[in-house]
Amino acid sequence: MNRDYLEGNWNQLKGRVRRQWGKLTDDEIDIIRGDQEVLIGKIQEHYGRSREEAEREVRDWLEGDHPESHDRP
Repeated sequence: MNRDYLEGNWNQLKGRVRRQWGKLTDDEIDIIRGDQEVLIGKIQEHYGRSREEAEREVRDWLEGDHPESHDRP
């Protein structure tokens, strides 16, 4: 899936984003508004991931490869 899918389907996906990355606040979810770059940055910020790790996480998630939880330290 590409970034157009994320932006175009944000209202449907934001609940899944909340479940997947539970450290993101409702305000941050509203700020992200389907912008993949902002989502990647927030994952880096909250989970201490490198840019590459966060990009891979989002890509895998969008492709349906959902690991159990991303709330690891």
